[in-house]
Amino acid sequence: MTAVDDLEALDPAFEILEPEIRSSAVTFNSPHSGARYPASFLAASRLDPRALRRSEDAFVDELFTSAPSFGAPLMRAHFPRAFVDVNREPYELDPRMFDGRLPPFANTRSLRVAGGLGTIARIVGDAQEIYGARLPVEEALDRIERIYKPYHRALRRLVARAHRAHGLALLIDCHSMPSIGVSRDDRTRADIVLGDRYGAACSPAIVDFVEHELRALGLQVTRNRPYAGGYITEHYGAPATDVHALQIEINRALYMNEQTHEKHRGFEELSAKLARLVEAIATAPLGLFGALRAAAE
Repeated sequence: MTAVDDLEALDPAFEILEPEIRSSAVTFNSPHSGARYPASFLAASRLDPRALRRSEDAFVDELFTSAPSFGAPLMRAHFPRAFVDVNREPYELDPRMFDGRLPPFANTRSLRVAGGLGTIARIVGDAQEIYGARLPVEEALDRIERIYKPYHRALRRLVARAHRAHGLALLIDCHSMPSIGVSRDDRTRADIVLGDRYGAACSPAIVDFVEHELRALGLQVTRNRPYAGGYITEHYGAPATDVHALQIEINRALYMNEQTHEKHRGFEELSAKLARLVEAIATAPLGLFGALRAAAE
């Protein structure tokens, strides 16, 4: 975790690690691994920094830094998810959090808002309230204008560029999950959860391929439960037009101490395994994914 002076100190709020030669139809994205916390945000929070980090997908971007070596870009956030969440609609906002009137088009009644996890989160961890007082509504809108919207503009360009070049685009959205869930049915989690919105966001051939590669690496894999994919997977995945999006959730216990937010000795082993996965996905023949069907017909 790094504290920065203000929002300007977050510039750039994200970065794109580009390959020397863009040879792959795949884009990797790590939207929740940011760990630069504005000092004003820390001052407004009623929680200590360690508690705030519970929503962070710590080190996930580092687990996928091999992507450019195989011709695929990696986009990663520097800002923390607790500050603004780009895996939500742009205006999923809880009016109870703010002083001032939200725009009339804001989605104030989504399940994510009700759960405290809108575009500007109200809680982290086990329903711990982030803020000690209401925020000015202008501050929320500023975060959306200066961070959320540029992030998605850049991500859309990456996906569109891949689609133009290859006739197919695959977005791999990279996340991590707590090792233990809160519900009785979700107490013990697999190593990896693949989320394709139950088939709506990604071709089954792609999901099958990724699952096969993960299992060959000795990892336990499940699909869509408890994570089927968030806004990014849902919004970007359009298999009918050969644009696919697949969310990967990694069990944090595989590579880090969840209490101290430090890597443990499993990090290097998992990083090596995921580099092999990245290579397999980024260099897979397009025909394997059913690309360019029209040309084949």
